[in-house]
Amino acid sequence: MNPLPFAARNEEEKSMDRRLMFRLVAAGGALAALVGNASAEEAKKKQHKIVLHVGANDQDSMKTALGNAKNAYEIYAKRGESVAIEIVANSGGLNMFRDDTSPVKQQVAELRKVDPSVVFSACNNTKITMEKREGKPITIIPEARLVPAGVVRMTELEEQGYAYVRP
Repeated sequence: MNPLPFAARNEEEKSMDRRLMFRLVAAGGALAALVGNASAEEAKKKQHKIVLHVGANDQDSMKTALGNAKNAYEIYAKRGESVAIEIVANSGGLNMFRDDTSPVKQQVAELRKVDPSVVFSACNNTKITMEKREGKPITIIPEARLVPAGVVRMTELEEQGYAYVRP
């Protein structure tokens, strides 16, 4: 009895085994190429997600957040990858999106030109508190939108896979 049950016993069977092995190797190579291409396609389709939090009335932090957003957008664009960016301002950081106090209104408008899909979210809870304290209505810059609560918005974004960054 042959110790290798699948070993070919004659030249014809050996030739058939070699052809079968060649076909299996070729099929494996083709499969590996398909999987490799699929992985490359998946990497191209991957969307990066970033939420930048501005929570203090600090011009340097505001400028840093805008610079981080612009840099991330440009780097991913060069790679052919997409990125979703949202800047959320609450507490003292709401001044970033206030029409009357924003020290970075022009930079916000410029970033919108570079990345038209960037989202600017202003905390409505903070806006209401500031309006009560100051005794006047507060206007938010046109590029920004109100969200019910900044902390809730950031939580929702993190639950959707956004990376939290606080400049």
